[in-house]
Amino acid sequence: MSRPTLTGERVVLTPMSWDHFEDLCALDADPEVMRFLGRPRSRADVMALMPGRLSPSDDALDLGFWVGHETDRFLGWWCLSLEGPDLAEIGWRLHPHAWGRGLATEGALLLIDHGFATVGLHRIIAETMAVNLPSRGVMRKVGMTHARTDQRTWDHPLPGSEQGEVVYELDRETWASR
Repeated sequence: MSRPTLTGERVVLTPMSWDHFEDLCALDADPEVMRFLGRPRSRADVMALMPGRLSPSDDALDLGFWVGHETDRFLGWWCLSLEGPDLAEIGWRLHPHAWGRGLATEGALLLIDHGFATVGLHRIIAETMAVNLPSRGVMRKVGMTHARTDQRTWDHPLPGSEQGEVVYELDRETWASR
C-alpha cells in the first residue's frame, strides 16, 4: 500500500514529499498559522520534522501526510496518523489564503472517507486547543463530536491553554450512516 492521491471538488491531496519542502517551510514560519501550535518554525525545524512526516511505516499502512492544492496553489497539509489499533488522528494546517473557504473541511472529509472506506479504521480523533474555534468548527462540519476536554501542562503555555485541549471523535458506524 501507499498513500493515494485524493481528489475533491476543489482540493487535491497528494502524498507529502521533499518536493513540498519550501511550501512547508513558509507555512510553518507564519506566526498566524502557528498561533495555536507554538512559535514559528525555522527551515532547520521543518527539516527535522520531515523524516517523521515521510515515514515509510505510515506509507505502508496507507496513512501519513498529504499536501493540498487548489488548482496549482498550495493550501497546506493534512495528516491521518495511526494512534492505536483501528484508530487514527486527523489533523491539518492551512495557509491563511485558504482559511474560511471550506477547504480544510473538504480535505478532512477526503481523509476521513479514505480512513474508513480504504484503510478500515474504526475511529478517527482530532484535537486542538479549546480556544481554536476555526479548527473545532471543521471538526463539527466533518461529523465529529466533542469527546472530552483535557487539562495539560506545558513548558511554554500559549494564550488560552488554560482552557484545555479538546478531543473530537468520529466512529465508522456514524460515518457510514450519514
